[in-house]
Amino acid sequence: MIVLRDVQKTDLPGLKRLAAVLNTVNLPNNEQTLEAIIDKSVKSFSDKVKDPFEREYLFVLEDVRNELIIGTSMIIAQHGTYEAPHIYYDVSEREHYSASIGRHFRHKVLSIGYNYEGPTEIGGLVVDPPYRATPDKPGKQLSYVRFLFMAMHKRLFRPRVLAELLPPLMPDGRSLLWEACGKKFTGLDYQEADRLSRQNKEFIKELFPSSDIYASLFPERVQKVLGEVGPNTQGVQRMLERVGFRYVERIDPFDGGPHFEANLADITLVRRYRSVKLAAEDFDLEGDDVLVGYERDSGRNRFRAVRTMARLDDKMAYLPARAKQLLDAPVGARLSIIPFD
Repeated sequence: MIVLRDVQKTDLPGLKRLAAVLNTVNLPNNEQTLEAIIDKSVKSFSDKVKDPFEREYLFVLEDVRNELIIGTSMIIAQHGTYEAPHIYYDVSEREHYSASIGRHFRHKVLSIGYNYEGPTEIGGLVVDPPYRATPDKPGKQLSYVRFLFMAMHKRLFRPRVLAELLPPLMPDGRSLLWEACGKKFTGLDYQEADRLSRQNKEFIKELFPSSDIYASLFPERVQKVLGEVGPNTQGVQRMLERVGFRYVERIDPFDGGPHFEANLADITLVRRYRSVKLAAEDFDLEGDDVLVGYERDSGRNRFRAVRTMARLDDKMAYLPARAKQLLDAPVGARLSIIPFD
């Protein structure tokens, strides 16, 4: 069985191994960046970041038997502040018609926008390739654990939830939109600009054009990827749509990936959240397929969750012995549960 938990500082070697294999935007192969992400998460889970909307939570998925970190996912409590605004392109359509020459055109237009009190963002979803498409469904577990945690702590998050999805990228990882637009205005490579934007967004506001951009000026292959979801991200798109997310006609200004949003209260998994106590009796028969979380008030490892079969009634949850062992929760502990369907 695999277990979901809050990241610890001792997980750095495991994250470095994962980052070295993948080196994605979500998990950059940079030790200093990884250390900063871990430190922020540890402080967030332990309430040491006093402003709840400045918190960032990193979850790891651990193969307990092999002692391997096999995946990550993240919640950013608020993406967009006065110091670091949430920047995006609004995508709209404009029509132009000339009666004298009988020509009519529809143009896709990109308008840069800034949000200083932004939504909660979910992201950072990474799964080690050998574990993908396995019966445990690690990607789905990493996706769902974020909704479980937000349902447990609604007051710590914004009413709107954002997911930025990756578009099709070039074989070497570059972005077609960045090559056609962002690079020309900043002189930076895509990966370099992404790393810089994690700490400093001033260069975007100062160097990007403030006027509307007609996408018709881009090469055809660039126009085709605006707002499109990359092949490796289409499963995430289907999952998000299933629980209530919709494309909101906004894209990332770096790569053109689409923005999907939902009201936190309307997300189906959040609506189906329930809290019950852990029963003393073990349960080893067929039951409900659920994601179960347990949170301590203090200590090093605050949060743990497992996917398991369970029998539930109005007040109690009956779990298999192995699930109880991985949760490390005492009998009578308050458990948090969402369906895993």
